[in-house]
Amino acid sequence: MRRHEARSTMMTSNRALEDWGKLIGDVPAATAILDRFLHDAEIITIKARSYRLRNRARGQEEAEEKKGREVVQSEREARGCRRGSRPVAQGAEPASGAGKE
Repeated sequence: MRRHEARSTMMTSNRALEDWGKLIGDVPAATAILDRFLHDAEIITIKARSYRLRNRARGQEEAEEKKGREVVQSEREARGCRRGSRPVAQGAEPASGAGKE
């Protein structure tokens, strides 16, 4: 039994039809492939923001924020600070009560 006009096939792409020639690298072959795919096809174009790209952008923002926090933390560590403390100048006495037993 042949599948042609007996079953449905759904195909998705994030590329425009015009870009397929460059994508495949052979414009005549891409034209032939698309001709067979699109014969009696119903094309549905969705013009919405991609969830994948939106989440990737959100992930990049979070990564940049995390990197910024790590840089600040490493700068504090380089100055001799612990998290939540202030730097103590070289040779200076710690504040009263701190470090005394």
